[in-house]
Amino acid sequence: MPDRNPTPEATLFAFFNEVGILAQLSRAMFEARLPPGFNLPQFAVLNHLIRVRDGQTPMALARAFQVPKTSMTHSLAVLERHGLIELRPNARDGRSKCVFLTDQGRGFRNDAVASLAPDMAAIAADYPVDRVERMLPALAALRKVMDARRDAQPADPET
Repeated sequence: MPDRNPTPEATLFAFFNEVGILAQLSRAMFEARLPPGFNLPQFAVLNHLIRVRDGQTPMALARAFQVPKTSMTHSLAVLERHGLIELRPNARDGRSKCVFLTDQGRGFRNDAVASLAPDMAAIAADYPVDRVERMLPALAALRKVMDARRDAQPADPET
């Protein structure tokens, strides 16, 4: 029986538990639509570069995704090998590199999103999209809070 007066911590835990399950289910759905040899973290880098901006360093991307720099380096190597990104010298310091999307990378990202259309249509048939639409502002606000908390943390030298 659910607790009728949960603590804020219990409510947040239940919320993040549901989000985690949704993340697992959506990841499996999305990875089934990606071309062989690609995974969701690689797509996520392309999506991030479109959503936020390209021209970021691998270290900044690793921090944004909260993964070790070695993991990000591997993802970037795969994307670069397929011509989806290019690494250019950092104009600010000349030592590091910056990551830029190629036209092919933008197209790959857009095609990957489009490949989800049948899945999205099936979900929309079972779950009212207007309910999702009403949730989006609250989820975006929570993401901003969590982004700010992440950005306030000292950088881990391993990431």
